[in-house]
Parts: sequence; C-alpha cells; structure tokens
Amino acid sequence: MKIKYNLLHKDVNSEARYGKLETKRGIFETPMFMPVGTLANVKTLTPEELKEVNSGIILSNTYHLWLRPGEDIVAKAGGLHKFMNWDGPILTDSGGFQVFSLAEKKNILEEGVFFKSHLDGKKLFLTPELSIEIQNKLNSDIAMSFDECPPYPVTYDYMKNSVERTLRWAKRGKNVHNNPNQALFGIVQGGEFEDLRKFSAIETVKMDFDGYSIGGTSVGEDKDTMYKMVEYSTPYIPSDKVRYLMGVGDPIDIIEGVIRGVDIFDCVLPTRLARHASAFTKYGKLNLKNAKFKEDFTTLDPTCECYTCQNYTKAYLRHLFVSKESLGGRLLSIHNIRFLIKLTEELREAIKENKILEYREDFIKNYYSEEKNN
Repeated sequence: MKIKYNLLHKDVNSEARYGKLETKRGIFETPMFMPVGTLANVKTLTPEELKEVNSGIILSNTYHLWLRPGEDIVAKAGGLHKFMNWDGPILTDSGGFQVFSLAEKKNILEEGVFFKSHLDGKKLFLTPELSIEIQNKLNSDIAMSFDECPPYPVTYDYMKNSVERTLRWAKRGKNVHNNPNQALFGIVQGGEFEDLRKFSAIETVKMDFDGYSIGGTSVGEDKDTMYKMVEYSTPYIPSDKVRYLMGVGDPIDIIEGVIRGVDIFDCVLPTRLARHASAFTKYGKLNLKNAKFKEDFTTLDPTCECYTCQNYTKAYLRHLFVSKESLGGRLLSIHNIRFLIKLTEELREAIKENKILEYREDFIKNYYSEEKNN
C-alpha cells in the first residue's frame, strides 16, 4: 500500500470533509497541517518536539536537498527518514516552486528548466524526470509531479500554455516514477481562470495519481482570488482521493480551504513568523517585541496546551527576542505549529458535527477581536 484516503463524513452545509489518510507509517485524520522541513529539518525543532505537538506528516523540499547535501548522500544514509531521524510520513515537493521563485535567470523549455542556483550561481537543468528520480532516491512517502509555477498575474494565453506544459510534464514524470513504496501526486494549475482550472483538474485526474494538489496559490493574489482558485479546482478531484493545498498556512485561509473541500495544508509561515517574534493566538497574532509585553506575565494563549504556553510568559519571550536569544524562535515555533495543528483538530470535530460554518464565524470573531492592537 502506498496511501489510501477514506472519506468518513462530509459537512452538510459546505464541501468540508473529515477523513483518514492511511500510509505505511500510520493512519492520520484530515484535515491536517504539515510542518515544513525544507532541508530535512523543521527549523530549530527536533523530531521529538514535532511529535509532541502531534505532527503527522511533514514536508521536505526536493530542490534544496538536491543542491545540498544531494540526493545520493541521503540515499546512502538509508533515505530521508533515517537521514533526519523521522519515522512518520514525509511528503517531498517537486522543486518546481523553488525553481520559479528562488532561482535566477530561468529559461523554460519543453524539456525542462535551465536556471542558476540561488546558492552559488551554478547553471542547472531540472526536468520532470530528474525531479521524480531525485524524489525516488530521497524515498519520501509522497512525491509531487514537477510543474510550472507561473507568477501572478499572467495573461490567459500564458497560463493556457503553462497548464498544457505542466500536463505534459506530469505524464513524463509519472512514466518514470519507479518507487513502489512512494505515492505520486498530480498538481492542478490554471491561475485565476476557471476554465483552465477545470481543464487542468480533469486532465490531471485522467492520469490517475494517488492524490491531487492545488498549486499556483499564495503567489501574490488577493484572498478572494485564492479562494476562487480552490473552488474552481476541487469539484473535479475524485472524492476518494486526498486534496492538498500547497503553501497555505494562515489560519483563516486554512479554514476557508477546508470549507472548500481541502484535506491537507503546508506552509513555512508558523516557523517564519516565530523567528520574527510573531505568535498565533486565538485572539489574533501577537508581536512579542511590543513594549506592552515587558511586564506581561501571562501565557501566550490560555487555550493552548503546548510546551511554550505551559511554561513561559509573554514577558520572558519578549526578553528572549529583545536580547536576540535563539530560544525565542524555538519556543514560538513550537507554539505556532501546535496552534495550526490544533486548529485542524478542531475543524475535524466541527465537520463531524456539521458545524464548520459556525466554527468559522466564531473563530474569525475571536481572531480579529484584538489583532488590530497587537
């Protein structure tokens, strides 16, 4: 078995789904949030700390691991799980987003993409086949097809050509995928264009992937446009296959994605915010560098049971950031990841009770009640 998705309940008032994703490394409830371990680690955290916040699946990045240490070294270590000492499932992205967002002087050809490394300027060439070959060697549980990730906005004609190329790349990648223990996901593109999203989804599903991702979101578009991108994609993805919205980690966006039928999310946002002294709470984001927390001896979030909230005050956390102590980022990373995982746990319960819309209303009311003051 690679993976299997079981739809257990659908909210009667929306497209929200409660289900379970079976993998050879365990069974996990959805909706779920995946922490991002770009270079085979979730920044500043150990695998044990990830388990303590109830992380199920984590994500690592093909592009970055290809550049360093290299897929052959990871393979010699026994695969990504042994290399990073993580015994849970791992999803690797294809490297496409990084090539199109980080790399310099890109030249997109039918065969693949020429680009310069963001590390040293070395000229590289990544193809759909090479992306899959790298992921096969990394031996992740779920691999992603190599796709073109256009910026936002682009013209209709550009996006149409891009979608067609991504479909050809998906077929090429699927043809060379040869890891029997690794699932492979297809990626739906199409920008903000409804007909292109529909076309991309229908044609990608025809290739019969193990799961499907909605790509091309969180690339500069406004929130309403992003939500429409999801709405234009999910109706054409089979109900018995898992749906993954790539690069989305804002709490409101996760809720809106779930309401539109998404099962899995990932984003670097919780750890990136943490390194900049920003914390998610039930009542909005807090900037821990704010002087008003200098003598605030309360916890970050009284509704949170994470290690940070159980042991440290806002005043101490502020002190760490003002003093430029790295522990501050670690403690906030633990909290922010736990916050998003707990959010998905609560969403699962709301779906089972057919109360997802009420949950959204209550969450938004609380989340924005004090954020403007923080």
